[in-house]
Amino acid sequence: MTDGDFGLLSPVSASPAVAALTGDRAVIAAILDVEASWAAVLEEVGLVPAGSAAVVAEAADAGSYDAAAIAERAQGGANPVIPLLGDLRARVQSLDSAGIAGKAVHTSLTSQDVLDSALMLLASRTIAALLVDVKGTTTALATLAEQQADTLCVGRSLTQHALPYTFGLKAAQWFHGVAAAAARLESLELPVQFGGAGGTLASATKLTAGSASTPFDLADALAAQLGLAPAAAPWHTNRLAVTALGDGLAALIDSFGKIAADLLFLSRPEVAELGEPLAAGRGVSSAMPQKQNPVLSVLVRSAALQAPGLASQLHLAAATFNDERPDGAWHSEWPALRQLLALALGAAGHLRELAEGLRVFPDAMRRNLEISGPLLLSEGVAAAVAPLLGEDGKQKLQAVVDETLKAPAAEQSRIYTKLLRETVPADKLPDAELEALLDPASYLGEAREISRRILVAYPQFTGTSTKGATRG
Repeated sequence: MTDGDFGLLSPVSASPAVAALTGDRAVIAAILDVEASWAAVLEEVGLVPAGSAAVVAEAADAGSYDAAAIAERAQGGANPVIPLLGDLRARVQSLDSAGIAGKAVHTSLTSQDVLDSALMLLASRTIAALLVDVKGTTTALATLAEQQADTLCVGRSLTQHALPYTFGLKAAQWFHGVAAAAARLESLELPVQFGGAGGTLASATKLTAGSASTPFDLADALAAQLGLAPAAAPWHTNRLAVTALGDGLAALIDSFGKIAADLLFLSRPEVAELGEPLAAGRGVSSAMPQKQNPVLSVLVRSAALQAPGLASQLHLAAATFNDERPDGAWHSEWPALRQLLALALGAAGHLRELAEGLRVFPDAMRRNLEISGPLLLSEGVAAAVAPLLGEDGKQKLQAVVDETLKAPAAEQSRIYTKLLRETVPADKLPDAELEALLDPASYLGEAREISRRILVAYPQFTGTSTKGATRG
């Protein structure tokens, strides 16, 4: 086994699927794809001999290159394109029996053209896979929102019981965060970069002299070859494409983090409203055999704690991008962007498994709801009853609440109901109406409609089927 980074200390993204899309081999493949696509563009417009592109494409097999050696040699030119390009040229020469393909390699390009375009290509491929898992997650959450629309639970504010709530609305709000962030990420344009050595396209202008094509035509053709967006002009010093991508990834991971934070609380034994899906060997402790740790949520939360700093690094680089190619700022983007992609992809897989197998415990939700009892309805009671008590109605009802809160928690429900009945004359509010007023299901506002509006706003993320949740 060779030494290397296998993600030992980054378990959220330590996956062969993540490595295949964001690892060093994937970066090399993206760089080679840019070079091979460029050769195809040049051949298509007649700027290099026919047959050149096929030779370059054959040479651009990522499996034929030594990633470790390229990484080490990259220190000599401060970027990986330079040593990889040397290896590519050598391989093209060995395959080019006709001696025609040399001019097709990297002509009129510069390292930043290739690496910026390659990272956009890497991002495009990663996002495509990422969105598959995201849509699995949102489909599961949409199903939960519909299935649990009437499942009562307690809404919490600043860690305290606030109002009656439904688990269906909680699931819909989780869906809302993920779907909105995913839609934003999905809509991003990932542009090709082509500017030449200094961003003036000087070399490409000479290359295309006398041709029917302009440098801008070549850039657009390269974008089409790679499946990237065309760019109106070189963006080598204007890093919005990078920061927007970083922000989109960070926002999506933020939405994952919200769900993980809720699940970590709601799966505590003393709360026990939800449980992660069970799997052999998962959640174990090295010392305590009885523990069942919520490790999927822990991994997702770990990604959410890292992502903002990485996105911030991209903005720091963009803000200090001096001259026409900066002295370090560009270089600091690469690891931050790649780590964001890896974290997003890794966390998305864990969250999908979590959402599709989430265990829901409605009885525990009701038990926790009843801890506060009718006090939870005090806002609704005040709105309905205060007008019955005259000008000082609100003060009288607040006095009932204040007196109730002096009692031990176990007695508060009984005392609140008793004091409320004593304060409000039965001829103004009969017992049956008071009982209905204290039913938590009577004070859910527009919970169902809010859920419905959220789901219909993102039909592309609701899916048609899911494993759903199991009831405990």
